[in-house]
This record gives sequence, structure tokens and C-alpha cells, in this order.
Amino acid sequence: MADNLIHFLVTVSIWAIPMVLAFTVHEVTHGFVARRYGDDTAERLGRLTLNPLKHIDPVGTVAIPSLALLLNIPVIGWAKPVPVNQSKLRDPRADMAKVAAAGPASNLVQALLWGLLLAALQRLGLGHVSWLLAMCSAGILVNVLFAVFNMLPIPPLDGSRVLHSFVSPGFARVLDRLEPFGFFVLFGLLYAGVLNPVLGPILAAVQRMIVALTGVETG
Repeated sequence: MADNLIHFLVTVSIWAIPMVLAFTVHEVTHGFVARRYGDDTAERLGRLTLNPLKHIDPVGTVAIPSLALLLNIPVIGWAKPVPVNQSKLRDPRADMAKVAAAGPASNLVQALLWGLLLAALQRLGLGHVSWLLAMCSAGILVNVLFAVFNMLPIPPLDGSRVLHSFVSPGFARVLDRLEPFGFFVLFGLLYAGVLNPVLGPILAAVQRMIVALTGVETG
């Protein structure tokens, strides 16, 4: 029992920092881009901060990821969404696509940074620092997963908001009506394994790209 608890705590310590950073920077980036295009809602509400306490959702950022780690299943989760008032954007449809895409883009940048850190540690001969190497690997995986997952065109994920900006008004209204049920649809698809054939190859391709760009040794 004690060994299991220690293993769980070590696992949490490896994943906690990359996950909190992934969620926090993702949401702050949404807010910064929204402000850049005319909406200062997030700024006025004090959400343009890297203080994770402003963004942590007790269920999505703590409980669900911890349960996933405990059950040894893929880690999923979410933070409190940064509020965006689309009507305040200078070009609401086009600018909303930029705001939505900015979050996943920030995760790809973070994945690259974790990869560069991992490659640097390997080149410095610090392979014995297994905890830090594991954290870097977790940082790559979490951010790649978060970027790809959030770009799925399923409400309320960022991909649906990007899609919303390019489809006809009629189809956009369909997406709006689906949004309250989006998470149920999403979890149903995940549970049924329907998304695995789609996500698997994309995740693998993006991870290979990160490895190639950063020079991480995988052998």
C-alpha cells in the first residue's frame, strides 16, 4: 500500500507542473490574443495572469487528471475558460478563429520548449536525473495531446470555434445548439474508442515533429 502511494505521488509530481503550465498558458494566450483584437474582458476580470490559481478548475484541473493517473488511463482535463466577448472583437468571425487557435498553438510551443530542455539534458549527460527527464517527456506529451485534442471540431473545443468562423451562418447555429451537449458527445466518442483512429496518427506525427525539431534522443 505504501509503495503504491509513493509511486502515485511521484507520478503526480512528474505530471503536475507540465499540466498546470499547459492549462494556464493556453488560457492566458486566448485572453492576450482577444485583447490584441479588441476584447479586454479577460484583462478586466484579472485572467491575464500566469498565476495558476486564477485558472484552475477543481474538477477539470485536479480531480479528473489525478483520477486518470491513479487508474493509469490517458490524462485528460481542462481549466476555467478565459471569457471572450466575441462582439467586442474588431472582426468577430475572423478574430474569434485567431483567439481560438491561439490556445492550441501555445501548447505546441510549450511542447517544443520541453523538447529542447530534454535534448539539452541529454547532451549534458544528465540521463541519470530520471525525474526531470520524465517531467520533460510528460511536458511534450501533455502539450501535444492538449493541442491536438482541442483542435477537434466538436463544441466547445477550440477547433469548433475555428470552424465556426468559416462555415455558413446556418451551420454555425447548429454548432451553437450542440455546444451544451458537446462534452457528453466527446466523452461518448472517447469511451467508444471512435476517436482513437483519428487522434492516434495525428498525435504520433506531431510528436515525431517535436522530436525532429528538438533533437531529442529516443533510443
